[in-house]
Amino acid sequence: MDVSRTRSSRVLGRVLSVMLCVAAVALVRGADVPPVMTRATPESVGLAASALGDATSLLNRFVQERKVAGAAAAVARHGKIAYIEAAGVQDLETRAPMSERSIFRIYSMTKPVTAAAVMMLWEEHRFDLKDPVSKYLPEFDAVRVRPSAADASRAPSRAITIEDLLLHTSGLNHRTSEVYQRAQVRSRAIALPQFVANIVRVPLMEDPGTRYRYSEATTVLGRLVEIWSGKPFDGFLDRRVFSPLGMSDTGFWVAPADRGRLTTVYAPAPGGGLTPIEIETLPFTERPALLEGAVGLVSTVPDYLRFGQMLLNNGMLGGVRLLQASTVALMTANRLSDSIVSARGGIGWALLNVNVALDAATFNYPVSRGEYGWDGSAGTIFWVDPSLDMVTVLMTQSVPPNPDGFRQEFKTRIRKSAVK
Repeated sequence: MDVSRTRSSRVLGRVLSVMLCVAAVALVRGADVPPVMTRATPESVGLAASALGDATSLLNRFVQERKVAGAAAAVARHGKIAYIEAAGVQDLETRAPMSERSIFRIYSMTKPVTAAAVMMLWEEHRFDLKDPVSKYLPEFDAVRVRPSAADASRAPSRAITIEDLLLHTSGLNHRTSEVYQRAQVRSRAIALPQFVANIVRVPLMEDPGTRYRYSEATTVLGRLVEIWSGKPFDGFLDRRVFSPLGMSDTGFWVAPADRGRLTTVYAPAPGGGLTPIEIETLPFTERPALLEGAVGLVSTVPDYLRFGQMLLNNGMLGGVRLLQASTVALMTANRLSDSIVSARGGIGWALLNVNVALDAATFNYPVSRGEYGWDGSAGTIFWVDPSLDMVTVLMTQSVPPNPDGFRQEFKTRIRKSAVK
């Protein structure tokens, strides 16, 4: 027996075993590494640096004129970040500079994230778009409708469907509506089951499917995500959306270590300039009980750019697939009837909870047919333009959200930069 050879074989076996274990760990870690969006010069992706410079000058001008305290923005084209800039400050008192890592309350830009989560579960056959909401939330069996305050409430002409919730044709109302405020439907201190119990007590504004009314429907969808997935809403988003896309700064609250990056919301002061305002009684620096699928998230410009790029890539980012291409096509196309689109000024609405440009002439700034996007009530907005293969994100913290046409002016300059 050759002892030295046997010992060598054992050593080699141990080495190979360790190497295999290391390789296995590396593969697992590799699967957890978020996809990278590389940066590129504007010219390399067909954008004019001079026009992008004009966009940056606009950001600085609005800061200097005290219309906003600060802003951050980014543009990706052909899957690469060609523009990312920040101007001004996060807070006028601390003078903390605005940066690409600044955190914003994105309010209604939460809705597309929730809609994407819903459609991920639709792909898994957890529900059908035509299913009645009451199939999963029996509380909706008791819902009534009252088209006019002078009318007595009655049963709706048909049940609210999941599609109605996504299209805002359910008859539910907006969170700031007088009737919801009077009934105390919404509070960030209550959990989703209580929110659902509250909202069904208030009669619908109209029969389901008859009118587009921007509403709290997307927060109801957040509760449905919990039921379909068996996971808390925030846990589902973290595991299935944010972590795979590398959206590490997006969530329902800002952890203590990151509070120095949270921007302050400002409104015009009576004597000129800006004054800080508190929109919520429960600040975003505290974990809310209500995980609002309609308005609850905070995020950053790079994080939301990743989300938009995933959509533009037909459901995939850097080899990570969240949605099938056919699902993205379904959820980014107009789903409203011609009569309802007409009532919205010719602008379509998609399952993704975004406006869809059906006719560029409808808008007072340059858009492409089929371009889609949505905004938040405190100054954030995004656009996805498939025809130009471009994603644009602009964030500030301002009420009103679009001072002196800030968004339109910025978008116009970005559109002019696309020279190829």
